[in-house]
Amino acid sequence: MSTTDHPLLQGDLRLAGRLDWRFFDLLAALALTGSLQKAAKAAGYSYKGAWLVLDAATALTHAPLLAKSAGGTGGGGTTLTAEGQALLVAWRELQTRHAAFLHEQAAWLATQPALDALLKRMSMKTTARNQFFGRIAAVTAGPSTTTVRVALDGGQQVTTSLTTEAAQELKVKKGQEALALVKSSEVVLVTDFGGYRLSARNQLAGTVSRVERGAVSSLVGLTLPGGTVVTASVTNDAVDGLALAVGQQATAVFKAYAVMLAVRA
Repeated sequence: MSTTDHPLLQGDLRLAGRLDWRFFDLLAALALTGSLQKAAKAAGYSYKGAWLVLDAATALTHAPLLAKSAGGTGGGGTTLTAEGQALLVAWRELQTRHAAFLHEQAAWLATQPALDALLKRMSMKTTARNQFFGRIAAVTAGPSTTTVRVALDGGQQVTTSLTTEAAQELKVKKGQEALALVKSSEVVLVTDFGGYRLSARNQLAGTVSRVERGAVSSLVGLTLPGGTVVTASVTNDAVDGLALAVGQQATAVFKAYAVMLAVRA
């Protein structure tokens, strides 16, 4: 596979914009087996699919890549032409150079701490729409439950409640970089408290900056002072009932147990 794995950088190598690692796996399998049928299976192609991709490659190179031999004492087979072999050798060399290039860029990123930290936050893949980056401002450990407060760049704080065992496994400590993850379905928007106070630990006031209406529910973005955006999944009936619109003031409310904490290993 041509994708060079790296925590921050990845790159797909292609020749002529079309010939990728899978095609060259096919060529390598052909060189090894001498059988298009076996090579197609090894590279994950159907027999017809292998022929089609080889025909397309031949049209690009304007030179035959395969040579077929008739059956005889040793049986027939398919081999790579000199052009096909040269293309495979070039691919392997380019792969090595490509990996070295990515390694060099990763080394440069390591000298840029701010950019490196930003990209590391981006490298985490999760279904949670809300990913709040900050530093742990306080850790309050109890016999069974530990409360952690994460200070965001905009001055707000997000509180999470997790088991003390989990907190110990994560080795949470004050000053540590952390991500607070919250599903959009866990966020409740409040436009008027009506004189009541809520028990939810997290109450972040901001301005509605987007309303994306769907068939049944809407995604509502609430921009906090400092630029952090909280996304809430709200039924269309609730959007209509609250008359939610861009520019409106609202508060995003979610409980501490709805917040998942992530720290770098």
